[in-house]
Amino acid sequence: MSDQQPTPDPTSDAPAEQEHTDQSLAARGANRAQRLDSPAFLDWITSGWGERVPSTVEAGPAAPYTAVRRARLAAQFPGERLVVPAGAYKVRSNDTDYRFRPHSAFAHLTGLGSEQEPDAVLVLHPAPGGDGDELPDGTRSTHRSVLYLRPLAGRDTEEFFADARYGEFWVGARPTLDDVTTVTGVRTAHIDDLRDALAKDVGPDGVRLVVVPGVDEAVESVVEEIRAVEDAGERDVLLAEALSELRLVKDAHEVGEMRAAVAATVDGFEAIVRRLPDAVTHRRGERVIEGTFLGHARTEGNYVGYETIAAAGEHATTLHWTDNDGQVRAGELVLIDAGVEVDSLYTADVTRTLPVDGTFTEVQRRVYQAVLDAADAAFAVARPGARFREVHAAAMAVIADRVASWGLLPVTAEESLSADGQQHRRWMVHGTSHHLGLDVHDCAQARREMYLDAVIEPGMVFTIEPGLYFKGDDLRVPPEYRGIGVRIEDDVLITADGNENLSAALPRRPEDVEAWMAGLLG
Repeated sequence: MSDQQPTPDPTSDAPAEQEHTDQSLAARGANRAQRLDSPAFLDWITSGWGERVPSTVEAGPAAPYTAVRRARLAAQFPGERLVVPAGAYKVRSNDTDYRFRPHSAFAHLTGLGSEQEPDAVLVLHPAPGGDGDELPDGTRSTHRSVLYLRPLAGRDTEEFFADARYGEFWVGARPTLDDVTTVTGVRTAHIDDLRDALAKDVGPDGVRLVVVPGVDEAVESVVEEIRAVEDAGERDVLLAEALSELRLVKDAHEVGEMRAAVAATVDGFEAIVRRLPDAVTHRRGERVIEGTFLGHARTEGNYVGYETIAAAGEHATTLHWTDNDGQVRAGELVLIDAGVEVDSLYTADVTRTLPVDGTFTEVQRRVYQAVLDAADAAFAVARPGARFREVHAAAMAVIADRVASWGLLPVTAEESLSADGQQHRRWMVHGTSHHLGLDVHDCAQARREMYLDAVIEPGMVFTIEPGLYFKGDDLRVPPEYRGIGVRIEDDVLITADGNENLSAALPRRPEDVEAWMAGLLG
């Protein structure tokens, strides 16, 4: 990787000892390279460039939907200025950063995804005079949206060639303010105008300032300096809560993005099956599986939606096994939990447990069928009008019944299902479902009554993922069960009269899994 920090002028007359003493730790990372600042160089690097290629950006497909989302949020905070940062780069190692991903709330309200616009801030300004955002139906929002961001700098500026984080020479040309307005349908302004815009009319009898907490420390600091309200933190929490709950029911654009994410994920699982022979022969076959899916996710989407779980044999009994450094052996199962995140940042979350050599043993099939039956029971109750918690209860009823029939419980299935029992949960300690969308565990800051205790509605998208996990040293199960872990996870869209399994293209029944694998392996 190229050096990314200019150094102080090496021709300086300052004594070396003084330079060492006065230089901050943060500045010392620049000591490895020579600063380019001669007048001749500056004149040469900032001149002689042709005209930029004219912009060809078009309105993004999410723009009509994001306008409605912003208006729905704004209506909950009349007279308040809402600050939604995209977030900043996060250091990975010394002066190298993690790949940038905007905060999910920012992406949801702007339609910007991928690696776009670090440090940008969306602000919803109260608009009592009626000049709020115009909505697709011709009405107006209570607020006026403005995106504050760092636009493309001219080639006659030092940023152009010397700024490793934002300069065009280093990271490519940033969009202009007009480009961002065209794509998002949102007014734009320079990030340097943010502070004054936030401070306008703020006071005890004026506008209240509310910011999404935990996203951008620099923006939060500016907000805190401007406002002096004792309950400000409580309003920030309410904003974060409202942003999560805004995503509980997906609109048509979001459903389309979920379909795309799931379709790409299905293709990724097919690629994994084709590579299983290579995984078996490699000393770290789990990494072969992980790497295959990651490569697919990067070529067909933005990235993986979360760290892939490629858990073979005993590793499948560890719920979040992401080391993925083990062998993949014929005769065992491999549990693969993976999802492609598409460019809009919506992600799938799918799990399949596969026989490595393409055929289930009798015991593996028995455990697999129990998990599949639990999933099917959950599907049966995942309908409008049911409670979200009932999906889990339906799956647990099957799990308790099955492990009881195998003689694993010290009580009856009914006793285990009681609040004072729960012995069956020894082999499935996680929940059966979670909402899915921009985050793999979407809407996580929603209130309990809007999540676990909520009534299921059309447009909700969540997972159904029961499992059974028998650890290799579990003395409460017979030896033939030990070291077997099975999870089956699908992504479910609630429809007006039931549900749709978005990931149904991946086989679920054991005989279908075997036939599918045989076709891919040849």
